[in-house]
Amino acid sequence: MNIKDLILYRLERAKEAIIEAENMANISHWNSCVNRLYYACFYAVSALLISKNLSSSKHTGIRALFNKHLVKTNIIPKKYGEHYNHLYIYRQQSDYEDFFRMEESKVKPWIALSKDFVDFIESTIINQKKI
Repeated sequence: MNIKDLILYRLERAKEAIIEAENMANISHWNSCVNRLYYACFYAVSALLISKNLSSSKHTGIRALFNKHLVKTNIIPKKYGEHYNHLYIYRQQSDYEDFFRMEESKVKPWIALSKDFVDFIESTIINQKKI
Protein backbone atom coordinates (compact mmCIF):
# COMPACT_ATOMS: atom_id res chain seq x y z
CA MET A 1 0.00 0.00 0.00
CA ASN A 2 1.32 3.42 -0.92
CA ILE A 3 0.73 6.78 0.79
CA LYS A 4 -1.99 7.82 -1.67
CA ASP A 5 -3.94 4.62 -0.96
CA LEU A 6 -3.66 5.18 2.80
CA ILE A 7 -4.87 8.77 2.49
CA LEU A 8 -7.85 7.68 0.39
CA TYR A 9 -8.63 4.88 2.83
CA ARG A 10 -8.63 7.26 5.81
CA LEU A 11 -10.88 9.73 3.98
CA GLU A 12 -13.29 6.91 3.13
CA ARG A 13 -13.32 5.84 6.79
CA ALA A 14 -14.08 9.46 7.76
CA LYS A 15 -17.10 9.54 5.46
CA GLU A 16 -18.31 6.15 6.73
CA ALA A 17 -18.04 7.40 10.32
CA ILE A 18 -20.20 10.42 9.45
CA ILE A 19 -22.90 8.07 8.14
CA GLU A 20 -22.60 5.98 11.30
CA ALA A 21 -22.95 9.14 13.42
CA GLU A 22 -26.11 10.09 11.55
CA ASN A 23 -27.48 6.60 12.14
CA MET A 24 -26.75 6.90 15.87
CA ALA A 25 -28.45 10.32 15.94
CA ASN A 26 -31.52 8.87 14.23
CA ILE A 27 -31.98 6.47 17.15
CA SER A 28 -30.99 9.06 19.80
CA HIS A 29 -27.74 7.34 20.78
CA TRP A 30 -25.88 10.58 21.46
CA ASN A 31 -22.80 9.12 23.15
CA SER A 32 -22.26 6.78 20.21
CA CYS A 33 -22.91 9.66 17.83
CA VAL A 34 -20.12 11.67 19.47
CA ASN A 35 -17.82 8.67 19.19
CA ARG A 36 -18.46 8.37 15.46
CA LEU A 37 -18.14 12.14 14.90
CA TYR A 38 -14.81 12.13 16.69
CA TYR A 39 -13.57 9.22 14.60
CA ALA A 40 -14.75 10.87 11.37
CA CYS A 41 -12.63 13.90 12.20
CA PHE A 42 -9.77 11.74 13.49
CA TYR A 43 -9.58 9.77 10.23
CA ALA A 44 -9.67 12.98 8.19
CA VAL A 45 -6.98 14.61 10.34
CA SER A 46 -4.77 11.54 10.11
CA ALA A 47 -5.17 11.56 6.29
CA LEU A 48 -4.09 15.20 6.14
CA LEU A 49 -1.16 14.60 8.46
CA ILE A 50 -0.03 11.64 6.36
CA SER A 51 -0.17 13.86 3.28
CA LYS A 52 2.29 16.12 5.07
CA ASN A 53 4.54 13.24 6.16
CA LEU A 54 3.42 13.55 9.78
CA SER A 55 2.03 10.73 11.89
CA SER A 56 1.59 9.41 15.40
CA SER A 57 0.43 6.11 16.84
CA LYS A 58 -1.55 7.84 19.60
CA HIS A 59 -4.67 9.98 19.52
CA THR A 60 -2.98 12.60 21.67
CA GLY A 61 -0.08 12.70 19.21
CA ILE A 62 -2.39 13.17 16.23
CA ARG A 63 -4.16 15.96 18.09
CA ALA A 64 -0.89 17.67 19.01
CA LEU A 65 0.45 17.47 15.44
CA PHE A 66 -2.84 18.75 14.04
CA ASN A 67 -2.90 21.76 16.36
CA LYS A 68 0.79 22.57 15.96
CA HIS A 69 1.25 22.09 12.22
CA LEU A 70 -2.20 22.81 10.79
CA VAL A 71 -4.34 24.94 13.11
CA LYS A 72 -1.68 27.26 14.52
CA THR A 73 -0.27 27.81 11.01
CA ASN A 74 -3.77 28.71 9.73
CA ILE A 75 -3.87 25.87 7.20
CA ILE A 76 -6.99 24.72 9.04
CA PRO A 77 -9.45 27.31 10.36
CA LYS A 78 -9.46 27.73 14.13
CA LYS A 79 -13.14 26.73 14.35
CA TYR A 80 -12.24 23.26 13.08
CA GLY A 81 -9.35 22.98 15.51
CA GLU A 82 -11.67 23.85 18.38
CA HIS A 83 -14.28 21.40 17.12
CA TYR A 84 -11.78 18.55 16.92
CA ASN A 85 -10.47 19.32 20.40
CA HIS A 86 -14.01 19.40 21.84
CA LEU A 87 -14.92 16.11 20.17
CA TYR A 88 -11.76 14.55 21.59
CA ILE A 89 -12.71 15.56 25.13
CA TYR A 90 -16.38 14.61 24.84
CA ARG A 91 -15.56 11.30 23.16
CA GLN A 92 -13.29 10.44 26.08
CA GLN A 93 -16.00 11.32 28.57
CA SER A 94 -18.84 9.60 26.75
CA ASP A 95 -16.80 6.44 26.15
CA TYR A 96 -15.14 6.09 29.54
CA GLU A 97 -16.97 8.00 32.29
CA ASP A 98 -19.78 6.29 34.12
CA PHE A 99 -23.16 8.02 34.02
CA PHE A 100 -22.00 10.56 31.42
CA ARG A 101 -24.70 11.29 28.86
CA MET A 102 -24.52 13.59 25.87
CA GLU A 103 -27.65 15.53 24.95
CA GLU A 104 -29.25 15.97 21.55
CA SER A 105 -29.18 19.76 21.76
CA LYS A 106 -25.40 19.73 22.16
CA VAL A 107 -24.54 16.94 19.71
CA LYS A 108 -26.92 17.54 16.80
CA PRO A 109 -25.18 20.72 15.52
CA TRP A 110 -21.86 18.87 15.55
CA ILE A 111 -23.03 16.55 12.78
CA ALA A 112 -23.11 19.28 10.12
CA LEU A 113 -19.93 20.84 11.50
CA SER A 114 -18.15 17.47 11.34
CA LYS A 115 -19.30 16.97 7.74
CA ASP A 116 -17.92 20.40 6.86
CA PHE A 117 -14.70 19.55 8.71
CA VAL A 118 -14.18 16.32 6.74
CA ASP A 119 -15.04 18.04 3.45
CA PHE A 120 -12.64 20.89 4.18
CA ILE A 121 -9.81 18.50 4.97
CA GLU A 122 -10.50 16.45 1.85
CA SER A 123 -10.42 19.59 -0.31
CA THR A 124 -7.19 20.68 1.42
CA ILE A 125 -5.58 17.36 0.52
CA ILE A 126 -6.86 17.55 -3.06
CA ASN A 127 -5.61 21.14 -3.44
CA GLN A 128 -2.12 20.11 -2.40
CA LYS A 129 -2.35 17.41 -5.10
CA LYS A 130 -1.73 14.53 -2.69
CA ILE A 131 -4.58 12.39 -4.08
